[in-house]
Amino acid sequence: MFDGKFRTTIDKAVKPVGDGLRRTGLTPDHLTIVGLVVGAGAAFAIGAGELLIGLVLVILAALPDLLDGALARASGASSQRGAFFDSTVDRLTDALLLGGIAWHLASTESAHMAILPFAVMAVSSLISYQRAKAESLGLDAKGGLMERAERIVLLCLGLLFDVLLIPILWVMLVLTCVTAVQRFVKVWRQAAVAPVTLARIELRRSRRQSRRVARLDRRHTRVPRRRS
Repeated sequence: MFDGKFRTTIDKAVKPVGDGLRRTGLTPDHLTIVGLVVGAGAAFAIGAGELLIGLVLVILAALPDLLDGALARASGASSQRGAFFDSTVDRLTDALLLGGIAWHLASTESAHMAILPFAVMAVSSLISYQRAKAESLGLDAKGGLMERAERIVLLCLGLLFDVLLIPILWVMLVLTCVTAVQRFVKVWRQAAVAPVTLARIELRRSRRQSRRVARLDRRHTRVPRRRS
């Protein structure tokens, strides 16, 4: 939701920062790796019960993830490899953070409560898969109530006010499930139309090709006029 509404505004805001980072010699992959390392530190801090330190590290881990795209555009280094690497690291960072929360809840609440962040992680992976699979089929699965940006914001709120951590995780789980349903319906509707559209495109191509062949045949079989 945030990504769709504020992505253009954020990209414009961080563009000067990307131009400045380009002059440092850093690459987008460097920033992605820094974000992963800081995210791992946040997971360990949360697992150890240091929620405020974990909050600070989560915010710091989000900054490289915000700026690597700006650096890629400023340096002309945008690539499929970079996009794949960034998405993979995002999934790994999310797993580490939610794993740290699960460890914290298992230590302070109960072993059963640790299942809650793992459930959030499982459904989050599902909506990421839905988008990846849809895009591989030429369809669009972006959007929904609970994308990664919203999850990070709610997670930070839960770390800031630890009494709200478990209720926030329940909210995240419910809204992430809603997002999974939203994306499924969106892709399902597109997929219902896509084969028809493709068939029509192929039919038009076939007709154009038939007309070309017919014109060529007429030219080849045309009897030349005799000169008087």
